[in-house]
Amino acid sequence: MAKASKASAKAVSKPAAGGQGKAAAAKAAAKPAKSTPTAKAAATASTGKKPATKAASAKASATKAGPGKAGTTKSSPPAKAVPVSKPATAASQRLPKALTELAAGLPQKPWLNSYPKNMPAEIGALPYSSIGDFLVGACKQFAGQPAFTCMGKSITYAELERLSAAFGAYLQSTGLQKGARVALMMPNVLQYPVAMMAVARAGFTVVNVNPLYTPRELEHQLKDSGAQAIVILENFASTLQAVVARTSVKHVMVAAMGDLLGGLKGSIVNLVVRRVKKMVPAWSLPGHVKFNAALKAGRGMAFKPATVAASDVAFLQYTGGTTGISKGATLSHSNVLANVAQNALWLQDAYTVKPKPAHLNLVCALPLYHIFALTVNALMGMQMGGQNILIPNPRDIPSFVKEMGKYPIHIFPGLNTLFNALLNNEDFRKLDFRPLLLTLGGGMAVQKGVAERWKALTGCPISEGYGLSETSPVATANKFSSGDFTGTIGLPLPSTEITIRDDDGNNVPLGEVGEICIRGPQVMAGYWNRPDETAKVMTEDGFFKSGDMGFMDERGYTKIVDRKKDMILVSGFNVYPTELEEVVAAHPGVLEVAAIGVPDEHSGEVPKLFIVKKDPALTAEAITAFCRENLTGYKRPRYIEFRTELPKTPVGKILRRALRE
Repeated sequence: MAKASKASAKAVSKPAAGGQGKAAAAKAAAKPAKSTPTAKAAATASTGKKPATKAASAKASATKAGPGKAGTTKSSPPAKAVPVSKPATAASQRLPKALTELAAGLPQKPWLNSYPKNMPAEIGALPYSSIGDFLVGACKQFAGQPAFTCMGKSITYAELERLSAAFGAYLQSTGLQKGARVALMMPNVLQYPVAMMAVARAGFTVVNVNPLYTPRELEHQLKDSGAQAIVILENFASTLQAVVARTSVKHVMVAAMGDLLGGLKGSIVNLVVRRVKKMVPAWSLPGHVKFNAALKAGRGMAFKPATVAASDVAFLQYTGGTTGISKGATLSHSNVLANVAQNALWLQDAYTVKPKPAHLNLVCALPLYHIFALTVNALMGMQMGGQNILIPNPRDIPSFVKEMGKYPIHIFPGLNTLFNALLNNEDFRKLDFRPLLLTLGGGMAVQKGVAERWKALTGCPISEGYGLSETSPVATANKFSSGDFTGTIGLPLPSTEITIRDDDGNNVPLGEVGEICIRGPQVMAGYWNRPDETAKVMTEDGFFKSGDMGFMDERGYTKIVDRKKDMILVSGFNVYPTELEEVVAAHPGVLEVAAIGVPDEHSGEVPKLFIVKKDPALTAEAITAFCRENLTGYKRPRYIEFRTELPKTPVGKILRRALRE
């Protein structure tokens, strides 16, 4: 959950040990049938005897399966037709001696002893090699059930299959070749799943684009990806207009909010959006085709299902840019399908607490262009035959709450800022939470105070997980059967390995802080056309270096202490911003808080806090006194600034980088 949980340093309460992990057989979980995977390795990798001289090799190494199993199979290499990142220099044929010795002395996968009862250590062979086939299978199995609902209008699985075939046929008619990149620049509206599925089925690559991008940011992503086509909501067409001439985009399809809402309702919605709320700035894109016109044209054409290999690139998922220039994580069909299978297995643990409802409803408030919602909501939701309730603008909390009140909600993926905002809404507190089966927290650290208030209100704990765009995204999760908030990011999912390493690439002992490194079938092939950046993050034995600092306890639970780049160095002492934020957020007068380091002539750096007040009477002196009681001297903020709001990404993650600028 792209860059999830980051919490305070080593002061972690040890999670209770779970049942012994068993590599029990289970049916194929990624198949949208009523089956879950066998406890057999789906995609495993090299043991370090061969160097990861390509991103393809890095990907192969990244998929080593279960605990000391001898029988392994290799995952497919990335698509040959697509530029794949290559590290600048060839890696050594052998692991560093120190790394080998340290690895040999560490416990083998301690997390397996904490796995839920009957949870396999590994996923099974994936039943589908392409996302398009996977989604078509789901549409056939759940044909009459609602797949996505937005603003009161639902489309069934059968309708989604027909619409995506029509749109896919239109895309093919433009002359786009297999592997062509198609950008999708839309919020959570019905057109998104139609377009996403169409692109996948037609053999193209989805480039997800944040619709709130500035022209500069959009131009960078379109140029970097080499996108030749784009599907965009008209609200953001003026941004494209400013840059399209400098990109490779030749085919533009423009959607309107009301396109798939039905004749009368759609017309009313478009009128309100355009004329009343004035949400559509004037734009001009000569040669563009309207979304509904493309659908109509496609219905009269023959759709040709593409032959897609598991190693072909399904998504270019651009990192959020919170740590620098946005880069495209190259996610293959097998990467994403493996993560769906991993999550599907892990989800079974939730049904040991409450039975699975006949028809699952998922809240989809996080944007589908973000990897968290894309995998957990759209793809997992369809795998289960669930109904995703699309929320186009989750920042409009009153409208969001009103929409939630219309359906029994079973699964709620979200992040700390969203949970916090909802908890402060009176109408939200009046909802019926009895159907709520699972609350998933990711994207950023879930604060203990927020988690406690959420459970007290809803009766459902927040289960925190962790992942990144580069890992499709989920790498770890807490047990869904646990009723407590652990403050950790949980255990590695089946077929996933986590190791904690120092700056020299050596494994560190359990309990010591180092960089969290991840290996598994969900790990990307590399960064699109960026061999230099790929070489920085892929180790020679196939682990992805996350850039997050944390430690693993003896039970295999990992605790994040902070982003490597966000650490504040005060007179040689490491101060983790998340620890400060966790402490200060516990003050009853604080609504939101962010911590950064600022230069200081005596200490090198000192902490500075940015606070949004919950209590208008809150003072800097009160915060200083509170910190004096809860933090040692060098960790205490030297500067406190109050703001009416904090800068955030569209997903809701607080942008520390923006506060430093």
